[in-house]
Amino acid sequence: MKKIALLLTISFITFSCGKKDDQSVEEIIKRGDLSEIKQKKTELGQQQSELTAKIDQLDKAINQLDKNRGLDLVTTQVIQDTLFKHYAEVQGDVATDENIIIYPEFSGVLIDIRIKEGQNVRKGQTLAIIDDGGLSSELAQLETRVALAKTSFERQERLWEQNIGSEMQYLETKTNYEAIQRSLEQLKSRLAKTVITAPFSGVIDEVITDEGQVVNPGQSPLFRLISLENMYVDAAVPENYLNMIEKGTQVKIKIGSINREYEGEVRQVGSYINPNNRTFGVQVALPNEDGLVKPNQIATIRLNDYTAENAVVIPENSVQQNALGENIVYILEKDSDDETGIARKKIVETGYVYQDKIEITEGIQPGEILIVEGAKNLREGQEVKIRNEE
Repeated sequence: MKKIALLLTISFITFSCGKKDDQSVEEIIKRGDLSEIKQKKTELGQQQSELTAKIDQLDKAINQLDKNRGLDLVTTQVIQDTLFKHYAEVQGDVATDENIIIYPEFSGVLIDIRIKEGQNVRKGQTLAIIDDGGLSSELAQLETRVALAKTSFERQERLWEQNIGSEMQYLETKTNYEAIQRSLEQLKSRLAKTVITAPFSGVIDEVITDEGQVVNPGQSPLFRLISLENMYVDAAVPENYLNMIEKGTQVKIKIGSINREYEGEVRQVGSYINPNNRTFGVQVALPNEDGLVKPNQIATIRLNDYTAENAVVIPENSVQQNALGENIVYILEKDSDDETGIARKKIVETGYVYQDKIEITEGIQPGEILIVEGAKNLREGQEVKIRNEE
């Protein structure tokens, strides 16, 4: 590549300085003198040979002076001690107890829907009205009868207190008043069922039934109401982690579909080991302030099962295995110019691996320079050139 670049540079200079010669070539061709044309070609051929010889001399000098030419390129990093945590990963599903289908408790025509899909509603808010089929009129009549029965009872009660009238008359008016009053309360209860209200605060995820349709208790789904506040992850954890997890244990929760990680807390630990897969159930409370977490999303629970302070941790791909099955890495011994060095092979003992990082328990120390990339084809004592990015 250097030879080609130099040739192009010299050619460009020759072209710039010899523009008149190019014009004379054109004039010679126009004149049509064959001997003159051949003579000019011979002159240009000699110039080309001289340029090629000069380029070869320059290449030879470059090869002699550039001592890094042909050295394998490597990238390095200084080994440091750090806090290393390993996590066991368990798959689970996002869930919420406040995810329900609302059904009517009264038969009739759905005459008024007061919400729409995606709307936030509060607990007790009216969602829809069912035609009461004349219950309102019955309620008005019954309220009149209750008022009359109350008046008769209170009058008879005053007389009874004055020892006027019989006890039977007093008891009859009292019983009549109480019976009509119970009928009124029952009618009010029935009438209240014509008003569909939200059992908790949340979001109307779906409006299932349209206005004008006849609905029946337990048969006609009206709305799906979801609350995204009290979310949790339901997961099955292998029994060998039983002594590592309890109510209140802090865990990490990864939701891959939205690429978010949350801090969660175990709120319930199952007391039963499933004999089919040797797991026990856990529920982990999941914060959802931003509202991005939805029911039935797949979640990954990360349980911290190992922690090491002042650990030596390096990229996993920098560790190789030799023919004896030993784990080896290459350490760099720098030369004085800081651009080259000598690769030294070291046998290491490894520990846990997590997220492309591996713990080294023996063999290398903080402060040494690890060869990260370019170590696959190295040999002990080989000279290499460092190619670290700034």
